[in-house]
Amino acid sequence: MDESTRKHNILVGLFIFVGLIFLLGAILMVGNLHETFKSKMQLVTVFDEVNGLQTGANVWLSGVKVGKVKNIRINPTRNVVVVLDVEENAQQFILKNAKTKIGTDGLIGNKVVIVYGGTANSPAVQDGDTLVAGNTFSTENIMLKLEKNNENLLAITSDFKKISHKLTTKEGTIGKLINDDAMYDNINSIAVSLNKASVKSEKLIASLNEYTSKLNKKGTLGNELVTDTIVFNSIKKSVLELQKTSKTANEFMTNLKEASANPNSAIGVLLHDEQSGASLKRTIQNLETSSEKLDEDLKAAQSNFLLRGYFKDKEKEAKKRAAQD
Repeated sequence: MDESTRKHNILVGLFIFVGLIFLLGAILMVGNLHETFKSKMQLVTVFDEVNGLQTGANVWLSGVKVGKVKNIRINPTRNVVVVLDVEENAQQFILKNAKTKIGTDGLIGNKVVIVYGGTANSPAVQDGDTLVAGNTFSTENIMLKLEKNNENLLAITSDFKKISHKLTTKEGTIGKLINDDAMYDNINSIAVSLNKASVKSEKLIASLNEYTSKLNKKGTLGNELVTDTIVFNSIKKSVLELQKTSKTANEFMTNLKEASANPNSAIGVLLHDEQSGASLKRTIQNLETSSEKLDEDLKAAQSNFLLRGYFKDKEKEAKKRAAQD
């Protein structure tokens, strides 16, 4: 083989080698196969359910891709164990008390594992650590809640429909109140009466306050009645005397009633015997006649010249005593 042919073969081989290198680089760039050569660490998290999460799904930390899901398996307790391949350069940002949850890449995108949370004083994770799974809000759960809310809204709408129907057809208490003017007027009059009663109550309370303030004022009759034991005892004694007098009067009236009902007693004779009554009446008339005659005799004696001086002296002495008094 001559030298020109050898050079030609070398150039062809060189171009083929360079082309293979570019092809391999393009494949690595397109398929992210270059990540295969990065240092990884494994973390474990356990979910009750993964909601369609698949092997190879991305792992996000604060919106940045830091790894992939390496393995998914079900343990004997029927929980789902998810093994994560996480880049070692993200280790310092993932804390031991961080949590994981399943999210989506966009509204209807693929499932991803999201690492979040953790306190600042917690150390960074180590290879093989287990992260606690937090609450996961899947699209299915959201749809179920929306469906439940729609059912509740439908029930509430139906109830409002029934209520509005009763209001417009004058059914029920509120419907009658809205549509019946007479009932409204009655309620309005009751409210007015209650307002008046409230005003009167305020006046009564004010009067009571004024009265009680006067009771606390010394020198007033009310204060003496409340605080002065001497006045109170005196009033109490007077009330007891009045009770005794009333009791004596009641006994006297009872005895008088019994005596008047007895025809053999003196009062009974006067009340029931007409002859005795007539005799007593004549005696009283005779006494009145005798008194009149006695007055006439006294006047005659005063006019007598023998006794006139005596009666004048008596009259002067009476006037002098009256002037001295």
